Amino acid sequence: MRNLRNSHRRVLRSPEGLCLTASAWDVATDSLICAFGPTEDDVLIHLKRWKLKDDSSKPSPDSLSHIASWDAPCPLPNLDCDKILSLHYFSESFLSCLILAGGDIMVVREQPQYGEEKIEIVGSVDAGISAAVWSPDGELLAISTCADTLLYMTRDFENVVDINLSPDDLKASKHVSVGWGKSETQFKGKRARLLRDPTMPEKVDQGNLSQYDRKETSLSWRGDGAYIAVNSILAESRRVVRVYSREGTLDSVSEPVDGLEGALSWRPLGNLLSGVQRHDDSIDIVFFERNGLRHGQFDLRLTKEELHNFGVNIELRWNADSTILAVCLEDRVQLWTMGNYHYYLKAEVSLLLGSANRKTVSVVWHPELALRLAIVDKSGLQRLEYSFHVSSGPTSPPFDYGIIGVVDGKRLKLTSLRLANVPPPMALHEIVLTSNIIDFAVANVISDSRNTRLAILDQESLTIYQWDVKAKPFKPPVVLALKSVVRFHSVLAEESYKDNMLQQIAWSDPEHIIVLSSHRHSSILFSFRVSSSSVSLVCSTEAPFMQAILTMQEKGGPKAFCFASEGSVYEESKKAHKNQSQVISGRLIKFPADVTNVKLVDASLALVEGSVQRGSAGTIAFGLSRGGSLFANERLVAKDCTSFLVTATHLIFTTTKHLLKFVHMAPLGDLEVPPDTPESDERCRSIERGAVLITVMPNIFALVLQMPRGNLETVYPRALVLAGIRQNLNRRKYRAAFLTCRNHRVDMNILYDHSPYEFLSSVSSFVEQVCKVEHVDLFLSQLREEDVSKTMYKETSNLQKSGSAFDADAVEQATELSLAVTLSKVNKICDAFLNVLRTSSANIQNTITAHVCKIPPDLESALLEVAKVQSMNNVLIIIALKFDEQPIQVDRVVEHICFLADANKLYDNALGLYNLELALLVAQQSQKDPREYLPFLQSLQEMPSSQRQYAINNSLKRYNKALMNLYDLKVFDEFKDYAIKHTLYKDALQCCRYNEEETNSIIRVYAEYLQRESKHKEAGIAFEYLDDRDSATEAYCQARMWRESLSCATSIPLPKSQIISLAKTLADYLVESKDFQSAAIIHLDYLHDIDTAVRLFCKGYSFVDASRVLGLHQRMDLIEIVDMGLMEGMGSMTETLAECKGQLNAQVPRLRELRIKKMEEPIAFFGSDGTDIPDNVSLAPTDASTTGGSLFTRYTDRTGTIGTNVTRQTSRNRRREERKRARGKKGSVYEEEYLVHSIGRLIGKVNGIGDDVGRLVVGLTRRGMRERAKAVEGAMMEMVCLCRASISEVFQNETRDENNLVKEEEDTGRPKGGDGVLWDSIEETQSRKEAPPIKDFPRLSLLGS
Repeated sequence: MRNLRNSHRRVLRSPEGLCLTASAWDVATDSLICAFGPTEDDVLIHLKRWKLKDDSSKPSPDSLSHIASWDAPCPLPNLDCDKILSLHYFSESFLSCLILAGGDIMVVREQPQYGEEKIEIVGSVDAGISAAVWSPDGELLAISTCADTLLYMTRDFENVVDINLSPDDLKASKHVSVGWGKSETQFKGKRARLLRDPTMPEKVDQGNLSQYDRKETSLSWRGDGAYIAVNSILAESRRVVRVYSREGTLDSVSEPVDGLEGALSWRPLGNLLSGVQRHDDSIDIVFFERNGLRHGQFDLRLTKEELHNFGVNIELRWNADSTILAVCLEDRVQLWTMGNYHYYLKAEVSLLLGSANRKTVSVVWHPELALRLAIVDKSGLQRLEYSFHVSSGPTSPPFDYGIIGVVDGKRLKLTSLRLANVPPPMALHEIVLTSNIIDFAVANVISDSRNTRLAILDQESLTIYQWDVKAKPFKPPVVLALKSVVRFHSVLAEESYKDNMLQQIAWSDPEHIIVLSSHRHSSILFSFRVSSSSVSLVCSTEAPFMQAILTMQEKGGPKAFCFASEGSVYEESKKAHKNQSQVISGRLIKFPADVTNVKLVDASLALVEGSVQRGSAGTIAFGLSRGGSLFANERLVAKDCTSFLVTATHLIFTTTKHLLKFVHMAPLGDLEVPPDTPESDERCRSIERGAVLITVMPNIFALVLQMPRGNLETVYPRALVLAGIRQNLNRRKYRAAFLTCRNHRVDMNILYDHSPYEFLSSVSSFVEQVCKVEHVDLFLSQLREEDVSKTMYKETSNLQKSGSAFDADAVEQATELSLAVTLSKVNKICDAFLNVLRTSSANIQNTITAHVCKIPPDLESALLEVAKVQSMNNVLIIIALKFDEQPIQVDRVVEHICFLADANKLYDNALGLYNLELALLVAQQSQKDPREYLPFLQSLQEMPSSQRQYAINNSLKRYNKALMNLYDLKVFDEFKDYAIKHTLYKDALQCCRYNEEETNSIIRVYAEYLQRESKHKEAGIAFEYLDDRDSATEAYCQARMWRESLSCATSIPLPKSQIISLAKTLADYLVESKDFQSAAIIHLDYLHDIDTAVRLFCKGYSFVDASRVLGLHQRMDLIEIVDMGLMEGMGSMTETLAECKGQLNAQVPRLRELRIKKMEEPIAFFGSDGTDIPDNVSLAPTDASTTGGSLFTRYTDRTGTIGTNVTRQTSRNRRREERKRARGKKGSVYEEEYLVHSIGRLIGKVNGIGDDVGRLVVGLTRRGMRERAKAVEGAMMEMVCLCRASISEVFQNETRDENNLVKEEEDTGRPKGGDGVLWDSIEETQSRKEAPPIKDFPRLSLLGS
C-alpha cells in the first residue's frame, strides 16, 4: 500500500569532453567517486569526487574535486577501448579500486603514505576480465576472466581460488520440479487421473540464447557474502547460472531457461536470484532459488514498440534491504517493489535529456541508506533518494473514508477502506493512464458531501477525477471535465521539460493544487486553480530544494506547507493563489535531524474529550528519520519508531518492539509517550512483527496496518474507540456512544463515569435516543459501582493533564450534587431513570429493570410495578411496550423479571406482598415443583387475611412481622411463646407498649433470658424495674456491681447475716480483681473491720485514706499497719523499678546490635548459612527455588523439603510461626520486632506505676522516712530518664517509603502460611511507628534535688 516518493534529486553534468563511465559511494562522507573515461577518442581516466557541501548547493562540474588521472590504453586487440568493470571505494583507507576489462587491477590512493604510489597496478589478467565484483564485506574480490575461469582475491590482491568453468558443472544439480503453483498440478475433476505427470512441464526449455544477448558475464554476491552467482554462456549454446560458495565449491547450477540474458542480481536477503528472460513479445524478470530452480517471475509490461526502443541491455540491481529492484533499461530506470507476491512498478526515472541512444551505465545503490541511489550515464549522474509514503485521503471526520491509492505503473489501484477493505494487490477501482503514475492526492476538504476530487500526477500530465464515494453500487472515478487534464510539455519549455522531474502533488484547498518538481539546480513549485470545468496554471516559481508538500487542517480550512531538504518547514504564501510568483513564505520549524516523513497537526484543534482545548498550542510538525527517531518539532518523542500517523486527538506510531502506541495530542511540552506495557495500558498494544500503519479512520475508530507479507489488518484500538465515545458524550449523542460501547465491548459505565452530572441531567434524552427497550435494559444491567474512567480507562483520557472539558459552572454543580446525594452510583442512576420512566407507561419493562438493578435489588418495588399491571386486568393485559415487535402480556413481564433476578427470591418477595396470584405467576416461571407450592398457596387462599399474613411471614422467616400479626390476632399466650421462641423480646415490647400488664410479662421473661445469657447487669436492671429486688441483688452480685447489689439488699431489707455474707463475697471478688479501694470501703462500711480496711488501703497505695480512717475512728494504735504497708510498698516498688531498669539496659543494646548487623550484613542477619550466593540467584520467595530454600525459609531456620509449596502454606505452619513470633526467641528473625514491642510495654508499665510511686513517696515523707522516700523517688526519676533517652533509638522512623511498600506488596503479593507470618513481621518492623508518650514524674521539693 506504500508508494515511492522522490524526496531528493541532484544532477551532475559530465564536464565538457569527458564521459562518465562508473561511480561508487563513499559512505563515510556521503559522496560519490566518479570515473570519467576511457573512450575510443580519449584513453585518459579521470577520477573525481562529487560531494554536496550542503543541501542547497547547486551541483556543477566545478563542484567535482580531482583525485587522479592516468592513461589506460587497452591491451586487448578485440576491444576498441578499455572499460571499467568495477569501481569500489574503501572509505577507511581512502582507496579506490578499479577493475578494467583489459585485465588491469588498479588502486588509487587519495592520501598515499610514505613509500606508496598514488596510482598502482596491483595485478593483471592476461586473458582479460569479463566481470568483477567485491563481496559485501569488502574482503574478497571475485573476477571472471575471458578464459572461463573464476578467481578469488583477498583485499591484498592475493589469489586464493582459481576455478575453471567447464561443461561438467551441469552435473552438479539434478533438478526435479514438483510443479508448485502450476496449473497442471491443480485438481480438475474426475479426469485428473488421465492427466500426464504433473512434474513434467508442457514445454521443456533448452536454454536457447536470446538474439539480444550481449554475451556478457555477470557476478552477484549474496547479502551475507557466503555465496556468489556467476551468469555466463556455456559453449556458445546456453546461459548457466552457477552458484559457488565463499571457499570456491560449486553449490548448484540453474535449470535451462530459453531467452535468459546476462543480467543477474542476488537479492541481499538471499532467497532469490533475479534474471531477465526475453520472449518474442515480452520481457520477464525471472527468479531462481539457490538450488537453481525457477521461483516465479513478473512481466515488465512493455509494448512491442518499447521492447525495441529501450527494452535492451537490461541490468538488475537490488537495494540494500531487498525492498526495491532497479531495472535498468536503455534510457530509463524502473523501481519495482513486491507485496503479496505481486510486483508493483512504483517509479520510473528517465536519463538526462531523455536521449534514447545513450545506454545506462549502471545504477549504484547506497550500501547503508537503502533508498538512496545514483544513476550513471555517459552525460552525467543523478543522485536520488526515495521514501515510502502512503498516498491517502483526509483523516478528519466526517471525510475519513480511508481512501488509499497504490501506484502500479500506469495503473492507480484505488480503494476506500471504509467502504470495502479490499486486500492488495486487488483494489476497489483501477484508473489507467497513458504514462506511468508518479503521485496522487485527495482533496483535504470535500465541499460536496458525495463527491471527492482526486488529482493524479503522471510523467506527462496532471488529471483531475471526481469520485462519488457514497454511490451504491460502487461507481468508479470519472474525469472531472475535458479540460481537467494539463500537459506539462505545454507548460514548460522544451529544454526545461526534459531536465525537469515531477515529484509530488498536493491539494492546498479544494480549488488549488501544488505540484512539486525538481530541476537542475532548484525545485519548481506549480500552483494550479481547479474549477468545475478546467484546470489552469496560476503561477510557478523556483525555490530551494524541497522534499515534500505538506497539508494541515486548520480552523479556517486546510493549509499547505513545504518541507525543504535541509529539514525546515515553510508556509505556503497566500500570494500563490493570486498569480504572483511567491509560493512559500517564512520558515515555521526546523528539525534537529534529517527526517524523511513529515506530518503536521494544529494542536490548537486537539480535541480534549470532544471540546476544543483552551490556549494556543500552535502547529506541531512530526518527522521520522531514517534511523527511527520520531521528532515533534525539536523534541525527540521516540527512538524506535517505524511508522506513524496523526489525527486531531492522537499521535499514533509503531515501534521496533512490535508495539502500537497512542499519544494524546497536546501542546508540545505535554506530549506523554506511554510505556511499553500493553498488558496494563490501553494506549499501548502488541502488533505483528514488521507491521506498519497505513491509515486511520477516527469516525469508525478503525486503524489499518499492513503486515510484512502485504496483507491488511483492520483493528479498532481502545484509544480511538474511547475517544469517539467521549466526543459523542460531550455532544450528547448518546445513541452513538451506546452503540459504540455495545459493538466494541466497552464497559458501559463509561457513559456515566465520563461526566456524571451531564448524564444525570440528560437521562430523558438518553432514553429518547437509545429508544429500544432492550438497549436501555442492557445499559442498566451492566452498571456497577466502579468508576471506569479512573480505573480501566484512565490512560485513554487526557483530562488529567489538560483540565476538564466542561465549564466551571458544570463542575461546581456536579460537586454540589455529589455532596448532597449520598446514594451509591448505581442507585443514583436507577433512580434518575425511574423518574423519567414513570412518566410513560410504555417503559414498564425498563422500570422493572431499574428496580432490580439497584444495589441491593429492590425486588419489592419491581413486583409492585408488576402488580400494578396485573391489577388493570387479571386475564391478559396488553402493555404499550414493544417486545420483539409483539404485544407483551403479564406473563412476559413476569418472565422478564425472573430473568433478571433469582426466581426463588422473587417468589418469596411476591408472597411478602400477600399477592397470591403474583406469587403463582412467579412460581410458574421458576424451577419449583407445583406439588410443593400449589397446596401451600391453596391453603393460604382459604385463610382469613390476618392469619394468612401470619402464615406467609412465618414461612418466609419474617418473624418480627409474624409476631405483629399474632398480636393483631389477640392471642397473647401464643404471642408470648412466639417471642420467647424466636428471641423477639424487643419487638414484643414495642407491640404491647401501651398495655402495662403485657409489658411487665414480656420484661420478666426478657430478664430471665438475659440472666441465662450472662448479661447480669441488664438482667438486674430489668428485675429492679419489676421491683423484684431479690433477683436484682443476685444479678448485680454476679455482675460484680457491689454498690447496686448492696443497695438492693439493704432496701428489701435482708437479714443482717445475709448482708454480711454478701458483703464478704463482694469484698473477696474485689480483692481478686485488685480493686483494693472498693474492698476497703466494704470492710469499713458494711463489715466494720477497720484493721482489714486499713491494710487494703495500704495495698492500693492509698496511705492518705488509711491515715484518715485511723484518725476518724480514733484507732491510732493501728498506725504500725500503715508503716508496715509503707515498707512493703517501698520494697515492692524498688524491686519493680530495678527489674525495669535491668530489662531496658539489656534490650536496648541488643536491639542496636541487631540493627547494625541487619544494615551491614543483611543475609547474615536473616540467618544465612554463610555460603556464597551467586549473583544470578534471586533471594525472592519463589516456588521454583530449589537451592538454599527461599528467603523466608532461611529467615526462620525451617527444615524439611525446600522449594516445595505443599506444607508451608498450611494453617499448622502458620500457627507455629505465630507462636515463634510471639516468643521472639533470641537469634530468630522475630527478635527485633519482639524487642521493640517489649520496650514499648515496659514504657507503658513505667507510666502506669508513676501515680503509685508518687503516693508512696508522699506517704514515706509524712511518716518521717525521708531517705527512703528520696531513694524511691530517685529510682523512679532514673527510670524515666532511661526511657526518654532510649525512645528515639528504639522507635526510629525507617527511611523506606510507604508508597514503595504498598507498591511492592501489590507486585509480589503476601505469601500464605508461615511465610505470611514472617511477611507481616518484616512489614511491622519496617513500618513507621509512633513512640509511646512518657509521663512526667513530679518530684517532691521537700526531698531536694
